[in-house]
Amino acid sequence: MADSEALPSLAGDPVAVEALLRAVFGVVVDEAIQKGTSVSQKVCEWKEPEELKQLLDLELRSQGESQKQILERCRAVIRYSVKTGHPRFFNQLFSGLDPHALAGRIITESLNTSQYTYEIAPVFVLMEE
Repeated sequence: MADSEALPSLAGDPVAVEALLRAVFGVVVDEAIQKGTSVSQKVCEWKEPEELKQLLDLELRSQGESQKQILERCRAVIRYSVKTGHPRFFNQLFSGLDPHALAGRIITESLNTSQYTYEIAPVFVLMEE
């Protein structure tokens, strides 16, 4: 699955960072949320481990990949994962997709903060009180 044009570093290029994140969020919305919660879609596109290894091409390479290839890999990860937000997915511990919780997770992951002191995470420390 190698691509000829490796993805350059996005450090210092906020326009490129935004473009990448919008593209990834688009894949998430289309594949994981819309398709992943649609009763007309499968809960899981099941593959045996050896077949799945071949489909995903999990080899680590010394050179990076293009943004197009990264987005294809994102789609593949979603395609072959269990859609726990699917209406026909049932589990004793969890099920369903709560869009408010997902929005909160996106915010907390984007801030990438630790919640151990007020100085490092004032809002989250106050929320936990």
